[in-house]
Amino acid sequence: MLKRNYHTHTPRCQHAEGREEEYVRAAIRAGFAVLGFSDHTPWPYRSGFVSGMRMRLDQFADYKRTVLDLRAKYAGQIEIPLGLECEAFPEYTEWLRDFKAEHLDYILLGNHYDYTDEGDHRRFYPAGGFYFGRCTRADAVIRYGKRTLAGMATGLYDYIAHPDLFMNTYPEFDADCRAVSRDLCQAAKALDMPLEFNLLGADRSEANFIHGFEGYPCPGFWEIAAETGCRAIIGYDAHCPDFLTRDDLYDDAREALKVLGMEVVEALDI
Repeated sequence: MLKRNYHTHTPRCQHAEGREEEYVRAAIRAGFAVLGFSDHTPWPYRSGFVSGMRMRLDQFADYKRTVLDLRAKYAGQIEIPLGLECEAFPEYTEWLRDFKAEHLDYILLGNHYDYTDEGDHRRFYPAGGFYFGRCTRADAVIRYGKRTLAGMATGLYDYIAHPDLFMNTYPEFDADCRAVSRDLCQAAKALDMPLEFNLLGADRSEANFIHGFEGYPCPGFWEIAAETGCRAIIGYDAHCPDFLTRDDLYDDAREALKVLGMEVVEALDI
């Protein structure tokens, strides 16, 4: 089966490694039909904030040029769409709408931060800055649900990346997690938005996996997704070229989704 991945990063995000062409060559060797680049989106921060986990806006032109050059070079061997992984920042929604229309083939809703990532991300406060991968309290999980639902409602995003990110450091899949999961899955079903089964999270050997927590993909979330009739899409969330060769993670994901009886989206309509 020819594989497709729409969740691929570059070193511009400051936490990935490898040149873009190395990702493309790895994908071709691994039998991919499509490799979409979707690095963390730059934002036109009005505060002058400089993020440590995404490209700067002045780096986007080089990102776009590099991806388009590779698309032309490897035409006939692999499709290479241009995308970004974006949060749902209400202050910048209209900017993102215009930016997508001008530059991008697709965008993923990867809701990492609350409101914006400007500010102190080490503590929760309503104005923004909290990292949703460090949820330890119910109010943070609920906030993640509300912010993600608002992003879904914009109609901007092609699928939801790691929708169960809130389980990364949350102690248990409790009633609040179930309620948020049901809300997200019902909205995804109504909007026909695929939910990503994230292979980076599934790799329990990765340095970002925090031992002692259930993490994501979270079985409880995916059981609700299956019961709701949602569609799944497998995303590598690749931060290095060799990760695209992890057939073990891909095969395990397909088996898990088969057991759940979920439809797997093989290709985005972009």
